[in-house]
Amino acid sequence: MQAAIKARVEKKEGSKSSISHRTFQINVANQLVPSELIGDKSNQQALISGWARLVTRLAVVSDEIATQQQQTIPETSYDELVSSPSPELIRRIRQCGSVVIHGTVPQNQVAMSFLILPKALKWLEETKEYIKLNPRVKGFPEDDKQVYEVYWSKPQQEARSHPQMIKTQAALLGIFTAPPQCQVSLTTPLVYADRLRIRTPGDATFALGPHMDGGSIERWEDLSYRKVYEKILQGRWEEFDAWDIENRTNAIQDLYPGPGSTGVFRSWQGWTSLSETGPNEGTLLVYPFIKEHTAYLLMRPLFKPKHERSEFKDDKDFLAPDNWELDFESTNFPGSPPYRNQELNDETHPHLELLRTMVRMPKVYPGDSVWWHSDVIHAVESKHQGKIPASVFYIPAVALTARNAEYIRDQRATFHSGRPAPDFPGGTGESDFVSRGTGDDLLTVEGREGMGLVPFQLTDGLSEGELQVRKAANAILGF
Repeated sequence: MQAAIKARVEKKEGSKSSISHRTFQINVANQLVPSELIGDKSNQQALISGWARLVTRLAVVSDEIATQQQQTIPETSYDELVSSPSPELIRRIRQCGSVVIHGTVPQNQVAMSFLILPKALKWLEETKEYIKLNPRVKGFPEDDKQVYEVYWSKPQQEARSHPQMIKTQAALLGIFTAPPQCQVSLTTPLVYADRLRIRTPGDATFALGPHMDGGSIERWEDLSYRKVYEKILQGRWEEFDAWDIENRTNAIQDLYPGPGSTGVFRSWQGWTSLSETGPNEGTLLVYPFIKEHTAYLLMRPLFKPKHERSEFKDDKDFLAPDNWELDFESTNFPGSPPYRNQELNDETHPHLELLRTMVRMPKVYPGDSVWWHSDVIHAVESKHQGKIPASVFYIPAVALTARNAEYIRDQRATFHSGRPAPDFPGGTGESDFVSRGTGDDLLTVEGREGMGLVPFQLTDGLSEGELQVRKAANAILGF
Protein backbone atom coordinates (compact mmCIF):
# COMPACT_ATOMS: atom_id res chain seq x y z
CA MET A 1 0.00 0.00 0.00
CA GLN A 2 2.88 2.36 0.70
CA ALA A 3 4.01 1.98 -2.91
CA ALA A 4 0.50 2.87 -4.04
CA ILE A 5 0.42 5.98 -1.90
CA LYS A 6 3.86 7.01 -3.11
CA ALA A 7 2.81 6.59 -6.73
CA ARG A 8 -0.29 8.69 -6.25
CA VAL A 9 1.65 11.44 -4.51
CA GLU A 10 4.15 11.54 -7.35
CA LYS A 11 1.29 11.58 -9.83
CA LYS A 12 0.13 15.08 -8.99
CA GLU A 13 2.75 16.67 -6.73
CA GLY A 14 3.45 20.30 -7.56
CA SER A 15 0.88 20.42 -10.33
CA LYS A 16 -1.02 23.48 -9.15
CA SER A 17 1.82 25.97 -8.74
CA SER A 18 1.49 27.80 -12.03
CA ILE A 19 -2.02 26.98 -13.27
CA SER A 20 -5.01 29.07 -12.30
CA HIS A 21 -7.91 27.29 -13.99
CA ARG A 22 -9.74 26.57 -10.70
CA THR A 23 -11.95 28.86 -8.63
CA PHE A 24 -11.55 27.87 -5.00
CA GLN A 25 -14.10 28.23 -2.23
CA ILE A 26 -13.42 28.83 1.45
CA ASN A 27 -13.19 25.32 2.87
CA VAL A 28 -14.87 24.19 6.05
CA ALA A 29 -14.12 20.48 5.91
CA ASN A 30 -12.52 20.45 9.34
CA GLN A 31 -15.82 21.77 10.72
CA LEU A 32 -18.11 19.52 8.68
CA VAL A 33 -19.44 16.64 10.76
CA PRO A 34 -21.66 13.77 9.64
CA SER A 35 -24.45 14.82 12.00
CA GLU A 36 -25.01 17.94 9.89
CA LEU A 37 -26.09 15.67 7.04
CA ILE A 38 -28.43 13.50 9.11
CA GLY A 39 -31.17 16.12 9.23
CA ASP A 40 -34.46 16.20 11.12
CA LYS A 41 -36.47 13.33 12.57
CA SER A 42 -38.15 12.62 9.26
CA ASN A 43 -34.84 12.39 7.39
CA GLN A 44 -33.33 10.34 10.19
CA GLN A 45 -36.07 7.75 9.86
CA ALA A 46 -35.64 7.70 6.07
CA LEU A 47 -31.89 7.17 6.48
CA ILE A 48 -32.36 4.31 8.95
CA SER A 49 -34.83 2.60 6.65
CA GLY A 50 -32.68 3.24 3.56
CA TRP A 51 -29.57 1.93 5.33
CA ALA A 52 -31.32 -1.33 6.22
CA ARG A 53 -32.42 -1.84 2.63
CA LEU A 54 -28.96 -0.98 1.32
CA VAL A 55 -27.07 -3.29 3.68
CA THR A 56 -29.42 -6.13 2.76
CA ARG A 57 -28.93 -5.41 -0.93
CA LEU A 58 -25.13 -5.30 -0.59
CA ALA A 59 -25.08 -8.78 0.91
CA VAL A 60 -26.93 -10.08 -2.16
CA VAL A 61 -24.66 -8.12 -4.52
CA SER A 62 -21.51 -9.45 -2.84
CA ASP A 63 -22.60 -13.04 -3.43
CA GLU A 64 -23.53 -12.26 -7.03
CA ILE A 65 -20.14 -10.66 -7.74
CA ALA A 66 -18.22 -13.48 -6.09
CA THR A 67 -20.07 -16.01 -8.25
CA GLN A 68 -20.12 -14.22 -11.60
CA GLN A 69 -16.79 -12.33 -11.52
CA GLN A 70 -15.96 -11.03 -15.05
CA GLN A 71 -19.50 -11.75 -16.21
CA THR A 72 -20.65 -8.72 -14.19
CA ILE A 73 -18.64 -6.44 -16.51
CA PRO A 74 -20.31 -5.78 -19.87
CA GLU A 75 -18.26 -6.26 -23.02
CA THR A 76 -19.14 -4.91 -26.44
CA SER A 77 -17.60 -4.07 -29.78
CA TYR A 78 -16.93 -0.64 -31.22
CA ASP A 79 -19.44 -1.27 -34.00
CA GLU A 80 -22.22 -2.28 -31.61
CA LEU A 81 -21.64 0.63 -29.23
CA VAL A 82 -21.59 3.42 -31.81
CA SER A 83 -24.15 1.97 -34.24
CA SER A 84 -26.77 -0.12 -32.53
CA PRO A 85 -26.37 -0.61 -28.78
CA SER A 86 -29.18 -2.74 -27.41
CA PRO A 87 -31.26 -1.55 -24.45
CA GLU A 88 -29.88 -4.52 -22.52
CA LEU A 89 -26.28 -3.41 -23.14
CA ILE A 90 -27.03 0.12 -21.97
CA ARG A 91 -28.83 -1.26 -18.89
CA ARG A 92 -25.83 -3.40 -18.00
CA ILE A 93 -23.39 -0.53 -18.48
CA ARG A 94 -25.52 1.71 -16.28
CA GLN A 95 -25.75 -0.97 -13.62
CA CYS A 96 -22.06 -1.81 -13.63
CA GLY A 97 -20.53 1.61 -14.28
CA SER A 98 -17.77 0.02 -16.38
CA VAL A 99 -17.44 -1.46 -19.86
CA VAL A 100 -14.87 -3.12 -22.13
CA ILE A 101 -15.00 -2.07 -25.78
CA HIS A 102 -13.25 -4.38 -28.23
CA GLY A 103 -11.82 -2.92 -31.41
CA THR A 104 -11.96 0.71 -30.30
CA VAL A 105 -8.93 1.29 -32.48
CA PRO A 106 -9.15 -0.64 -35.76
CA GLN A 107 -6.82 -3.55 -36.28
CA ASN A 108 -5.88 -2.53 -39.83
CA GLN A 109 -2.22 -3.16 -40.55
CA VAL A 110 0.23 -0.23 -40.59
CA ALA A 111 3.72 -0.31 -42.02
CA MET A 112 6.61 0.63 -39.75
CA SER A 113 10.12 0.22 -41.14
CA PHE A 114 10.19 -3.43 -42.24
CA LEU A 115 7.35 -4.46 -39.94
CA ILE A 116 3.60 -4.61 -40.48
CA LEU A 117 1.84 -3.88 -37.18
CA PRO A 118 -1.71 -3.25 -35.98
CA LYS A 119 -2.18 0.45 -35.27
CA ALA A 120 -2.15 0.14 -31.47
CA LEU A 121 1.13 -1.81 -31.54
CA LYS A 122 2.58 0.77 -33.91
CA TRP A 123 1.70 3.48 -31.38
CA LEU A 124 3.44 1.48 -28.66
CA GLU A 125 6.62 1.03 -30.70
CA GLU A 126 6.67 4.72 -31.65
CA THR A 127 6.17 5.70 -28.01
CA LYS A 128 9.09 3.53 -26.93
CA GLU A 129 11.18 5.20 -29.65
CA TYR A 130 10.16 8.64 -28.33
CA ILE A 131 11.23 7.64 -24.83
CA LYS A 132 14.59 6.37 -26.12
CA LEU A 133 15.17 9.64 -27.98
CA ASN A 134 14.53 11.54 -24.75
CA PRO A 135 16.22 9.59 -21.94
CA ARG A 136 15.56 12.33 -19.36
CA VAL A 137 11.88 11.44 -19.35
CA LYS A 138 10.43 11.23 -15.85
CA GLY A 139 8.26 8.46 -14.46
CA PHE A 140 7.48 6.44 -11.38
CA PRO A 141 8.64 4.46 -9.60
CA GLU A 142 11.82 6.39 -10.34
CA ASP A 143 14.16 3.39 -10.20
CA ASP A 144 11.96 1.21 -12.45
CA LYS A 145 9.56 3.36 -14.41
CA GLN A 146 6.10 1.90 -15.04
CA VAL A 147 4.16 5.13 -15.63
CA TYR A 148 5.83 7.73 -17.84
CA GLU A 149 5.34 11.49 -17.53
CA VAL A 150 4.73 11.75 -21.24
CA TYR A 151 1.75 13.75 -22.51
CA TRP A 152 2.61 15.10 -25.95
CA SER A 153 4.05 12.29 -28.03
CA LYS A 154 2.76 11.93 -31.59
CA PRO A 155 1.17 8.52 -30.92
CA GLN A 156 -0.77 9.90 -27.96
CA GLN A 157 -2.04 12.79 -30.04
CA GLU A 158 -3.13 10.40 -32.77
CA ALA A 159 -4.86 8.06 -30.31
CA ARG A 160 -6.76 10.86 -28.57
CA SER A 161 -8.05 12.26 -31.83
CA HIS A 162 -8.60 9.08 -33.83
CA PRO A 163 -12.06 9.17 -35.45
CA GLN A 164 -13.10 5.91 -33.78
CA MET A 165 -11.88 7.18 -30.40
CA ILE A 166 -13.96 10.34 -30.80
CA LYS A 167 -17.05 8.31 -31.75
CA THR A 168 -16.47 5.93 -28.85
CA GLN A 169 -16.24 8.81 -26.40
CA ALA A 170 -19.37 10.47 -27.80
CA ALA A 171 -21.29 7.20 -27.49
CA LEU A 172 -20.16 6.80 -23.88
CA LEU A 173 -21.03 10.41 -23.03
CA GLY A 174 -24.45 9.79 -24.54
CA ILE A 175 -25.18 7.29 -21.76
CA PHE A 176 -25.36 10.29 -19.43
CA THR A 177 -28.46 12.48 -19.43
CA ALA A 178 -29.05 16.20 -19.05
CA PRO A 179 -32.08 18.47 -19.45
CA PRO A 180 -32.12 20.58 -22.64
CA GLN A 181 -31.26 23.79 -20.81
CA CYS A 182 -28.24 22.30 -18.99
CA GLN A 183 -25.03 23.87 -20.28
CA VAL A 184 -23.23 20.68 -21.20
CA SER A 185 -22.54 19.00 -24.52
CA LEU A 186 -22.61 15.23 -24.40
CA THR A 187 -21.76 15.08 -28.11
CA THR A 188 -18.50 17.03 -27.79
CA PRO A 189 -15.63 15.08 -26.21
CA LEU A 190 -12.71 17.17 -24.98
CA VAL A 191 -9.09 16.04 -25.20
CA TYR A 192 -7.66 15.45 -21.73
CA ALA A 193 -3.92 14.79 -21.92
CA ASP A 194 -2.86 12.03 -19.55
CA ARG A 195 0.15 9.76 -19.41
CA LEU A 196 0.99 6.19 -20.40
CA ARG A 197 1.85 2.99 -18.63
CA ILE A 198 4.26 0.23 -19.63
CA ARG A 199 4.11 -2.18 -16.70
CA THR A 200 6.77 -4.84 -16.84
CA PRO A 201 6.19 -8.50 -15.88
CA GLY A 202 6.90 -9.14 -12.22
CA ASP A 203 6.29 -5.55 -11.16
CA ALA A 204 4.79 -5.18 -7.69
CA THR A 205 5.44 -1.46 -7.16
CA PHE A 206 2.72 0.14 -9.29
CA ALA A 207 -0.29 -1.00 -7.29
CA LEU A 208 -3.30 1.02 -6.16
CA GLY A 209 -5.79 -0.10 -3.54
CA PRO A 210 -9.55 0.45 -3.91
CA HIS A 211 -10.30 4.15 -4.43
CA MET A 212 -12.52 6.65 -6.23
CA ASP A 213 -11.18 9.68 -8.07
CA GLY A 214 -12.85 13.06 -8.18
CA GLY A 215 -11.95 14.16 -4.67
CA SER A 216 -12.95 12.74 -1.31
CA ILE A 217 -14.48 15.00 1.35
CA GLU A 218 -15.68 17.25 -1.49
CA ARG A 219 -18.58 14.88 -2.15
CA TRP A 220 -20.16 15.96 1.13
CA GLU A 221 -18.63 19.40 1.58
CA ASP A 222 -19.19 21.18 -1.74
CA LEU A 223 -22.90 22.00 -1.96
CA SER A 224 -23.12 21.42 -5.72
CA TYR A 225 -21.29 18.12 -5.42
CA ARG A 226 -23.48 17.08 -2.48
CA LYS A 227 -26.57 17.80 -4.57
CA VAL A 228 -25.49 15.06 -7.00
CA TYR A 229 -26.13 12.59 -4.16
CA GLU A 230 -29.15 14.31 -2.64
CA LYS A 231 -31.49 11.33 -2.90
CA ILE A 232 -28.94 9.09 -1.16
CA LEU A 233 -28.62 11.54 1.73
CA GLN A 234 -32.41 11.47 2.00
CA GLY A 235 -32.38 7.68 2.37
CA ARG A 236 -33.90 7.22 -1.10
CA TRP A 237 -30.82 5.64 -2.60
CA GLU A 238 -32.79 3.47 -5.05
CA GLU A 239 -33.75 6.73 -6.85
CA PHE A 240 -30.14 7.87 -7.26
CA ASP A 241 -29.11 8.24 -10.90
CA ALA A 242 -25.34 8.12 -11.39
CA TRP A 243 -25.87 9.14 -15.02
CA ASP A 244 -27.62 12.47 -14.44
CA ILE A 245 -24.86 14.94 -15.27
CA GLU A 246 -26.67 18.22 -14.51
CA ASN A 247 -25.38 18.91 -10.99
CA ARG A 248 -21.94 17.53 -11.76
CA THR A 249 -21.23 20.36 -14.22
CA ASN A 250 -20.80 22.84 -11.36
CA ALA A 251 -19.49 20.49 -8.69
CA ILE A 252 -16.06 21.36 -7.33
CA GLN A 253 -14.04 18.17 -7.00
CA ASP A 254 -10.76 19.84 -6.03
CA LEU A 255 -11.42 22.12 -3.06
CA TYR A 256 -8.04 20.92 -1.80
CA PRO A 257 -5.40 21.00 -4.56
CA GLY A 258 -3.06 18.08 -4.04
CA PRO A 259 -2.37 14.48 -5.06
CA GLY A 260 -5.43 12.99 -6.67
CA SER A 261 -7.33 16.20 -7.39
CA THR A 262 -8.44 17.03 -10.91
CA GLY A 263 -9.66 20.20 -12.56
CA VAL A 264 -12.21 18.54 -14.85
CA PHE A 265 -15.15 16.22 -14.49
CA ARG A 266 -14.00 13.10 -16.32
CA SER A 267 -17.37 11.55 -17.10
CA TRP A 268 -15.55 8.34 -17.96
CA GLN A 269 -12.05 7.41 -16.95
CA GLY A 270 -10.39 5.02 -19.31
CA TRP A 271 -7.39 3.44 -20.92
CA THR A 272 -6.72 2.12 -24.37
CA SER A 273 -4.71 -1.07 -24.48
CA LEU A 274 -1.50 -1.24 -26.48
CA SER A 275 -0.89 -4.86 -25.55
CA GLU A 276 -2.61 -8.07 -24.61
CA THR A 277 -3.44 -8.12 -20.92
CA GLY A 278 -5.90 -9.81 -18.60
CA PRO A 279 -6.53 -11.05 -15.06
CA ASN A 280 -3.34 -11.43 -12.98
CA GLU A 281 -1.38 -9.43 -15.55
CA GLY A 282 -1.37 -6.09 -13.75
CA THR A 283 -4.85 -5.07 -14.87
CA LEU A 284 -7.65 -2.93 -13.44
CA LEU A 285 -10.17 -4.09 -10.85
CA VAL A 286 -13.61 -2.52 -10.31
CA TYR A 287 -16.62 -2.89 -8.04
CA PRO A 288 -19.31 -3.64 -10.64
CA PHE A 289 -22.49 -2.15 -9.08
CA ILE A 290 -22.21 1.63 -9.17
CA LYS A 291 -25.51 2.66 -7.55
CA GLU A 292 -25.07 0.39 -4.55
CA HIS A 293 -21.47 1.24 -3.75
CA THR A 294 -22.01 4.98 -4.25
CA ALA A 295 -25.00 4.93 -1.92
CA TYR A 296 -22.95 3.08 0.68
CA LEU A 297 -20.01 5.45 0.39
CA LEU A 298 -22.24 8.51 0.97
CA MET A 299 -24.21 6.98 3.86
CA ARG A 300 -21.35 5.23 5.62
CA PRO A 301 -20.15 8.30 7.64
CA LEU A 302 -23.65 8.73 9.05
CA PHE A 303 -23.69 5.32 10.76
CA LYS A 304 -21.62 3.49 13.36
CA PRO A 305 -21.69 -0.09 14.68
CA LYS A 306 -23.34 -0.68 18.04
CA HIS A 307 -20.89 -3.51 18.69
CA GLU A 308 -17.44 -3.94 17.15
CA ARG A 309 -16.44 -6.73 14.81
CA SER A 310 -14.34 -8.48 17.43
CA GLU A 311 -17.46 -9.09 19.53
CA PHE A 312 -19.04 -11.39 16.94
CA LYS A 313 -18.21 -14.92 15.90
CA ASP A 314 -20.00 -14.50 12.57
CA ASP A 315 -19.16 -11.49 10.41
CA LYS A 316 -22.74 -11.45 9.11
CA ASP A 317 -23.95 -10.48 12.58
CA PHE A 318 -21.54 -7.54 12.64
CA LEU A 319 -22.76 -6.36 9.24
CA ALA A 320 -26.46 -6.88 10.00
CA PRO A 321 -28.61 -3.70 9.82
CA ASP A 322 -29.68 -3.94 13.46
CA ASN A 323 -26.04 -3.64 14.58
CA TRP A 324 -25.76 -0.16 13.06
CA GLU A 325 -27.18 3.17 14.22
CA LEU A 326 -27.01 6.84 13.25
CA ASP A 327 -23.85 8.52 14.51
CA PHE A 328 -24.48 11.97 15.98
CA GLU A 329 -21.04 12.33 17.58
CA SER A 330 -18.36 11.30 15.08
CA THR A 331 -16.32 13.80 13.09
CA ASN A 332 -14.97 11.11 10.80
CA PHE A 333 -15.55 10.62 7.09
CA PRO A 334 -13.84 7.23 6.57
CA GLY A 335 -11.08 7.26 3.97
CA SER A 336 -11.85 10.88 3.00
CA PRO A 337 -8.90 13.11 3.91
CA PRO A 338 -8.54 16.48 2.18
CA TYR A 339 -5.96 16.63 -0.63
CA ARG A 340 -6.47 12.98 -1.64
CA ASN A 341 -8.90 10.75 -3.44
CA GLN A 342 -11.48 8.67 -1.64
CA GLU A 343 -9.93 5.46 -0.32
CA LEU A 344 -11.78 2.36 0.80
CA ASN A 345 -10.88 -0.89 2.54
CA ASP A 346 -12.48 -3.71 4.50
CA GLU A 347 -12.11 -1.87 7.80
CA THR A 348 -13.54 1.50 6.80
CA HIS A 349 -16.27 0.18 4.44
CA PRO A 350 -16.94 -3.38 5.62
CA HIS A 351 -20.30 -3.99 3.91
CA LEU A 352 -18.67 -3.76 0.46
CA GLU A 353 -16.58 -6.87 1.23
CA LEU A 354 -13.92 -5.53 -1.11
CA LEU A 355 -11.62 -8.51 -0.65
CA ARG A 356 -14.07 -10.60 -2.68
CA THR A 357 -15.99 -8.03 -4.74
CA MET A 358 -13.25 -6.22 -6.66
CA VAL A 359 -13.38 -7.81 -10.11
CA ARG A 360 -10.50 -8.03 -12.58
CA MET A 361 -11.12 -6.76 -16.09
CA PRO A 362 -11.60 -9.43 -18.78
CA LYS A 363 -8.90 -10.17 -21.33
CA VAL A 364 -8.21 -7.31 -23.74
CA TYR A 365 -6.03 -6.97 -26.84
CA PRO A 366 -4.23 -4.11 -28.60
CA GLY A 367 -6.81 -1.54 -29.67
CA ASP A 368 -9.41 -2.52 -27.05
CA SER A 369 -10.38 0.00 -24.39
CA VAL A 370 -11.60 -0.12 -20.79
CA TRP A 371 -13.86 2.56 -19.30
CA TRP A 372 -15.28 3.28 -15.86
CA HIS A 373 -17.58 6.01 -14.51
CA SER A 374 -15.76 8.58 -12.40
CA ASP A 375 -17.56 7.33 -9.26
CA VAL A 376 -16.59 3.69 -9.74
CA ILE A 377 -14.41 2.11 -7.07
CA HIS A 378 -11.33 0.81 -8.85
CA ALA A 379 -7.88 -0.54 -8.09
CA VAL A 380 -4.79 -1.91 -9.83
CA GLU A 381 -3.57 -5.46 -9.32
CA SER A 382 -0.74 -5.61 -6.81
CA LYS A 383 1.49 -7.68 -9.10
CA HIS A 384 1.89 -8.18 -12.83
CA GLN A 385 2.21 -11.96 -13.18
CA GLY A 386 2.06 -12.04 -16.98
CA LYS A 387 4.84 -12.58 -19.49
CA ILE A 388 4.71 -9.35 -21.54
CA PRO A 389 4.52 -5.66 -20.57
CA ALA A 390 0.98 -4.41 -19.93
CA SER A 391 0.86 -1.14 -21.86
CA VAL A 392 -1.89 1.46 -22.06
CA PHE A 393 -2.60 5.06 -22.98
CA TYR A 394 -4.74 6.77 -20.37
CA ILE A 395 -7.55 8.44 -22.35
CA PRO A 396 -10.78 9.47 -20.57
CA ALA A 397 -14.06 10.80 -22.00
CA VAL A 398 -14.66 14.41 -20.94
CA ALA A 399 -17.85 16.30 -21.78
CA LEU A 400 -17.82 19.97 -22.76
CA THR A 401 -18.78 22.28 -19.88
CA ALA A 402 -17.65 25.82 -19.09
CA ARG A 403 -15.44 24.60 -16.21
CA ASN A 404 -13.93 21.92 -18.40
CA ALA A 405 -13.30 24.50 -21.14
CA GLU A 406 -11.27 26.55 -18.64
CA TYR A 407 -9.09 23.52 -18.09
CA ILE A 408 -8.67 22.98 -21.84
CA ARG A 409 -7.59 26.61 -22.19
CA ASP A 410 -4.83 26.08 -19.62
CA GLN A 411 -3.93 22.67 -21.01
CA ARG A 412 -3.51 24.27 -24.45
CA ALA A 413 -0.83 26.56 -23.02
CA THR A 414 1.09 23.60 -21.60
CA PHE A 415 0.73 21.78 -24.92
CA HIS A 416 2.30 24.65 -26.85
CA SER A 417 5.18 24.88 -24.36
CA GLY A 418 5.63 21.13 -23.94
CA ARG A 419 5.09 21.27 -20.18
CA PRO A 420 2.99 18.70 -18.28
CA ALA A 421 -0.78 19.12 -18.43
CA PRO A 422 -2.31 21.20 -15.60
CA ASP A 423 -3.46 18.29 -13.41
CA PHE A 424 0.01 16.77 -13.29
CA PRO A 425 3.52 17.47 -11.97
CA GLY A 426 5.03 20.73 -13.16
CA GLY A 427 8.52 21.42 -14.45
CA THR A 428 9.93 21.58 -17.95
CA GLY A 429 8.38 18.28 -18.99
CA GLU A 430 8.85 17.64 -22.71
CA SER A 431 9.61 21.25 -23.63
CA ASP A 432 13.00 20.33 -25.12
CA PHE A 433 12.16 16.79 -26.26
CA VAL A 434 13.01 15.61 -29.75
CA SER A 435 10.05 14.69 -32.00
CA ARG A 436 7.40 16.06 -29.65
CA GLY A 437 3.90 15.97 -31.10
CA THR A 438 2.22 19.03 -32.59
CA GLY A 439 -1.28 20.07 -33.55
CA ASP A 440 -0.69 18.52 -36.96
CA ASP A 441 -0.68 15.10 -35.30
CA LEU A 442 -4.33 15.44 -34.30
CA LEU A 443 -6.24 13.35 -36.82
CA THR A 444 -9.68 14.97 -36.72
CA VAL A 445 -11.43 18.32 -36.53
CA GLU A 446 -13.09 17.08 -33.34
CA GLY A 447 -9.66 16.41 -31.86
CA ARG A 448 -8.50 19.92 -32.68
CA GLU A 449 -11.70 21.34 -31.19
CA GLY A 450 -11.24 19.24 -28.07
CA MET A 451 -7.69 20.58 -27.66
CA GLY A 452 -8.91 24.17 -27.97
CA LEU A 453 -6.98 24.76 -31.20
CA VAL A 454 -10.04 25.70 -33.26
CA PRO A 455 -13.47 27.01 -32.18
CA PHE A 456 -16.37 24.66 -31.53
CA GLN A 457 -18.82 24.63 -34.41
CA LEU A 458 -22.27 26.14 -33.81
CA THR A 459 -24.29 23.76 -35.94
CA ASP A 460 -28.02 23.38 -36.40
CA GLY A 461 -29.90 20.90 -34.22
CA LEU A 462 -28.09 21.64 -30.96
CA SER A 463 -30.13 21.90 -27.78
CA GLU A 464 -30.23 25.31 -26.13
CA GLY A 465 -27.80 24.13 -23.45
CA GLU A 466 -25.34 22.71 -25.98
CA LEU A 467 -25.45 25.87 -28.08
CA GLN A 468 -24.83 28.11 -25.07
CA VAL A 469 -21.99 26.02 -23.70
CA ARG A 470 -20.22 25.95 -27.09
CA LYS A 471 -20.51 29.72 -27.28
CA ALA A 472 -19.23 30.06 -23.71
CA ALA A 473 -16.34 27.69 -24.43
CA ASN A 474 -15.33 29.62 -27.55
CA ALA A 475 -15.23 32.82 -25.50
CA ILE A 476 -13.16 31.13 -22.76
CA LEU A 477 -10.74 29.86 -25.40
CA GLY A 478 -10.42 33.31 -26.98
CA PHE A 479 -12.26 32.66 -30.25
